Amino acid sequence: MGDSMKRYLQFVKPYTWQIILTILIGIVKFAIPLFIPLLMKIVIDDIIGSDVLTKEEMTRQLFYWLGGTVLLFFIIRPPVEYYRQYYAQYVSNKVLYDIREELYAHLQKLSLRYYSNTRAGEIISRVINDVEQTKNFVMIGLMNVWLDLATIIIAVCIMLTMDIPLTLVTLLAFPFYAYSVKHFFGKLRELTRKRSQALADVQSYLHERVAGVSVIKSFALEEKEQRLFEKTNGNFLDKAIDHTRWNAKAFAVVNTITDVAPLLVLAYAGYQVIHGHLSVGTMVAFIAYIDRLYNPLRRLVNASTSLTQSFASMDRVFDLMEEQYEITDKQQAVALPAIRGEVEFKNVSFAYEEEGEMVLDGINLTVQPGETVAFVGMSGGGKSTIVSLIPRFHDVTEGSVRIDGYDLRDVQVKTLRSQIGMVLQDNILFSDSVKSNILMGKPDATDEEVIAAAKAANAHDFIESLPQGYETKVGERGVKLSGGQKQRVAIARVFLKNPPLLVLDEATSALDLESEALIQESLDRLASNRTTFIVAHRLSTITHADKIVVIDAGKLKEMGTHEQLMEQQGIYYSLFQVQRLGT
Repeated sequence: MGDSMKRYLQFVKPYTWQIILTILIGIVKFAIPLFIPLLMKIVIDDIIGSDVLTKEEMTRQLFYWLGGTVLLFFIIRPPVEYYRQYYAQYVSNKVLYDIREELYAHLQKLSLRYYSNTRAGEIISRVINDVEQTKNFVMIGLMNVWLDLATIIIAVCIMLTMDIPLTLVTLLAFPFYAYSVKHFFGKLRELTRKRSQALADVQSYLHERVAGVSVIKSFALEEKEQRLFEKTNGNFLDKAIDHTRWNAKAFAVVNTITDVAPLLVLAYAGYQVIHGHLSVGTMVAFIAYIDRLYNPLRRLVNASTSLTQSFASMDRVFDLMEEQYEITDKQQAVALPAIRGEVEFKNVSFAYEEEGEMVLDGINLTVQPGETVAFVGMSGGGKSTIVSLIPRFHDVTEGSVRIDGYDLRDVQVKTLRSQIGMVLQDNILFSDSVKSNILMGKPDATDEEVIAAAKAANAHDFIESLPQGYETKVGERGVKLSGGQKQRVAIARVFLKNPPLLVLDEATSALDLESEALIQESLDRLASNRTTFIVAHRLSTITHADKIVVIDAGKLKEMGTHEQLMEQQGIYYSLFQVQRLGT
């Protein structure tokens, strides 16, 4: 708890004065009702029980006191209540905003390896649910706890002025209360953490299944999926019940202690009144103060539960914040100037895991500015891994990748990626308008530039035919568009970016022949006068390449033009013959 709370307090620190102001206003708010028991004593002992006042004077005194109290509650308390609530919510929401801002910035710096090993639902659960749960720490731990403690202290001080022995009797239950809270709520944090993880598992499962609902329906897996969900949901239920069981034990013990205390006070005060050592008004006031004394205690018990949830959520939030960046700029990293496009792979070897098998082994390749290089080979050979090293999605395990002589590890990542355009087999479109998705290539582009990019990508005509044209929402991951349409939008944003270096990773492999022809035409136009890397599935689409590189089991086996490789009658020749026979 200590480290997480210290880190959390760094987000709270900018709002210290607002929190102090909220607490001061809150003390006034909670102190006002503490006047009521004192008023009861005054009315019973000093007005009704007076031996010297006439009935008229008693009535006048009663209305004076009650009139002043009404003014206190109806004029002073409402604005106090408003500003306490406003500042409490304002500060807590600002803190959550700051945490989510930093979390999102952190998530954008994490490597693709992290995202391939972590479920999206798990990440979303931490950013949304867990961050939201930490709000209780601000609202309760930094505000309400202090207000309740202040209420208890003020109430005890007033009670001491009325009767010291009776006040001590009132406080007899406090040590038992403190011990029970410490005993029960120590274990509750771990149970809360397990419950939060189980809830994140449910959210992750739902996120994946909702995204893949078409697969479930196409294979008629609804009943099987229902059983799997029951298992995941049942695990959450078990953890929630464990948490509830322990929480119920805690409340049973703590509330019993707080309920016994008024009985002790009633017994002692009643005895004192019977024997003439205490006034009826004082006894009534004390009984009223017990309610105001132990209500904050009960709130503190509730606060313990809420704070335990907050601390468990803090742990999960900061666990995510502590994820290490795989790709970072060196301290002396330089901005990569406008590149010509010479790319060199020098003795490049790569493994996805530190002790894992090498996916690439000793790759040596030099590409001249403006050349088109195609990587071919069997699936799993390492083709996509090679091109993922160019924008530095991963760092090489051995050797180096250089652009215009710059080792990619020595340049600022942003200046590298800003000069590379990528078109993938499964391009992601966001659930915004077609125009917004194209603008990702150049956010400040004009409408004319967007349309020109769409035309170059053979996308303008189909975009114009959509219900709202360029303003049409494409749905999550572009679900409202066909595969070919999504690819053309993705190509349009690369045209808009106009990068000097291009990576095409199986950009046409999953399309029908008509869409492929349109997209191939736009890709050829896009690759003109740029250094271009192509990972190809259909070999007929890369016969024009300046270099064709055959990758097999992570090694560079053959390299040359289409004609040269066909003459060699090696791996490339065999692959080409197989595909030609298959058409």
